[in-house]
Amino acid sequence: MQNTPYKRCQRVGVLIQQEIAQIIRDIKGLNFAIVTITKVNLTDDLQNARVFYSVFGSDDDKKDIAAVLNGNIKHIRFEIAARLNLRRTPKIVFEYDDTLENASKVFELLDKIGKE
Repeated sequence: MQNTPYKRCQRVGVLIQQEIAQIIRDIKGLNFAIVTITKVNLTDDLQNARVFYSVFGSDDDKKDIAAVLNGNIKHIRFEIAARLNLRRTPKIVFEYDDTLENASKVFELLDKIGKE
């Protein structure tokens, strides 16, 4: 029996993350900002996936990209089903990941404190 470093849902989540990153490159409407798939949380039964993404752009870009991603969920699921050999393709929910923005604010505050 092979000893794997992490659970199957995490391994499949990484594969789904890579595939979604490739799929969204071809989606029209995402050309105006940089979108990064930061993480995929997949349930243990591989039925539901929370896909976290970040956007390098304005607040309007973030809203537009959220609409485009949510509008293309069926297409993305179809592409994942075609590319990965899974019994069932997980349901996808996109969530904005503001970790980078929060980290940036913390560093700005630390710089401000350091200057005082």
